[in-house]
Amino acid sequence: MARPPQLRDARSCDAPGIIALITSVYSEFGETMCLESGDKDLLHIDQVYWERGGAFWVLEHEDEIIGTHAAYPIVGKAGVCTFRRLYLKSDFRGTEWGRELMSIAIEWARNNGFARIEFWSDTRFHRAHRFFEKFNFRRTGGLREMRDSVEPYREHFFFLNLHDAKICD
Repeated sequence: MARPPQLRDARSCDAPGIIALITSVYSEFGETMCLESGDKDLLHIDQVYWERGGAFWVLEHEDEIIGTHAAYPIVGKAGVCTFRRLYLKSDFRGTEWGRELMSIAIEWARNNGFARIEFWSDTRFHRAHRFFEKFNFRRTGGLREMRDSVEPYREHFFFLNLHDAKICD
C-alpha cells in the first residue's frame, strides 16, 4: 500500500523537484519557466524564504514533489505577509492536499503574528481563484501587468484579513 503524501519544510536540495512541478503546471497554461527573472527565487529558497523570516513547504509523494506553498513578510508593511508558490500536481488537485497546503500557510501567518495576507495570482488560474475564495480571500479587482517571464501576463490582487480566515472542510 502506498504511503500518503508527506508535508515538510523545503530545503535547497528540493529546488530541482520544485522546478519540475511548477514547470509542469506552467505548461498547462502555455507558460514557460523563467529562472533568470520571475522564477529565480526557486534557485535560492533558503535566502528568499527562510532567511527573510518566511517559510516554504513541499508535499512529497513517492520521492516526487507534488505540491508547494511559501510565505514571507512584506518589507515595509508591518503585520502583512505574502503567499507564493501554491502549486499542486494535477492528479492531486481537488483533494484534501490543496486545503492542507493553504491551511498550513494560514496557520503559519497567524502563529507569526501577521494580521493580513496579500498576494497576486495569474489571471489564467481560475480554479485556484475559486479555491482562494473558499478561504475568504478577496479579489479587489486590481490587475497588474507582469513582464518577468518569457511572455507578458496579468495578475489579480487577493487579500485576507486573518480575523476573516477560515479553514475549509
